[in-house]
This record gives sequence, C-alpha cells and structure tokens, in this order.
Amino acid sequence: MELQTETWTDMADVETNLALLPVGSTEQHGPHAPLGTDTLDAEAVAEHGADRYDDPVVVAPAVPVGVAEEHRAFTGTLWTSESTFRSYVRDIVQSLASHGWDHVVLVNGHGGNIDALREVAGTITRHDDAFAVPFTWFNAVSDHGSDMGHGGPLETSLLQHTNPETVHEDRLDEAAAGGSDGWGEWQSGVNLAFDSDEFTENGVVGDPRGGSAERGEELLELATESLVDLLDAIEDRTTGPPIEGN
Repeated sequence: MELQTETWTDMADVETNLALLPVGSTEQHGPHAPLGTDTLDAEAVAEHGADRYDDPVVVAPAVPVGVAEEHRAFTGTLWTSESTFRSYVRDIVQSLASHGWDHVVLVNGHGGNIDALREVAGTITRHDDAFAVPFTWFNAVSDHGSDMGHGGPLETSLLQHTNPETVHEDRLDEAAAGGSDGWGEWQSGVNLAFDSDEFTENGVVGDPRGGSAERGEELLELATESLVDLLDAIEDRTTGPPIEGN
C-alpha cells in the first residue's frame, strides 16, 4: 500500500509491521537517462515487491536526494551530506515505526548511498524501536550485477521496462561513445578520482546499448524475488527498546 495514495483512515486499518522506503538520488545518468533514474528504479522495485508479497506492505514516499556529490560537475545533480542523509532516513523510519510499521527495508537505487544506509540501519536497529535493513536492487540480480556501471545497461534496462518514456533511445550511441569502461582512475589499488567527470566525459560508465526492456523485465523479476525473500526473513524478527544506558 502506497502512503501517498491512501487516506489516513485506510492506513489505520492496515495490519502489518512491514514497510519499504525507496531511496534514490537526483543525479546525472548520461545524455540518455533521466536525473531521477535511481529514484525511479528504487520505486519500481519497491512497488513490485509490495504487490508480490502475500501480506500487506506499506510503501513510503521515496527519498529523492542522496549522497551524490561525486556527480556535482553535471548540471542538475543534487546532493546532501552523509550525516544529513542518515539523519533524514532515520527520522522517516522512526515515523513509520511510530505507526507500527517497524520492520523497514531501505530499497536503494544509488551506489553512493550504500555505506550511509548500512550505517544508519545499524544505528536504527541498535538504538531505536525498529529494525531496518538496506537492500540495493542491482546487487540482487544474480549474474547481471557484473554489468553494473552508471547509466549503463542495467539501469537503462530497468527504465526501458518500467518507465520507457524517460529513456532517449536516439542518444544511446552518444552515451556509449562518451562513456567510460569502468568506474574510477585506479593506481596501486586506490581510486584517485573523487568525482565522476575525472574519468567519464558524459557521466556514463558501461554501454547502455546492452540494455533492453526484456532485460529490464528480468532484472525486475530477480530483484523482486530477492526483496520478497528479505521481507520473509525480517517479518518475524524481534525488535525491542534500546539497551539500557544507550
């Protein structure tokens, strides 16, 4: 059940402890994919997972701005600090938990959010009356995960399946030509690049021409299966008050 489209009186009758919080980003994804790619993909996976699950699942509005300063050189990119991001996500989870939806999966669509989400989920679980766990959809798609780039075949495929009107198909060749084969500039096991414009001309990493709506359908199915399994694993997990003294 999506909070944004329901009334409070209807939500008051929902019997579940499960909630999904889609978390994305507003950042460049090359000349062919929208700035909201990560948010759109996270929303699609969360909504599909909630629909597929046997019991009711509350789907919160997506967090559309994340940890994305690495894309600051590209027009339209928005970002926040990790500390602000963690605090905001924690506040939303606490709000959900106050209504009894205290087992929350953070459905993530942006690689730059991963470390911060893991940290805040740990803080929530240790110190709040809730249990939270991060789930990054492109890490849950079997062997396809090896093709993950930025604005590459995986993200493009999922958009082509779920939000095809947002993909500029006529710019895929341009996206591939100005992109990079890999993320970063590596020396001695160290990434020397902090910002993406240091190694990709147009922001793309990977070849989006390897994407398709058919592949996107498979990706959505794989991510959904993984998310449903995760919901099963946490539904009966116990939560409790903070340890005394913390």
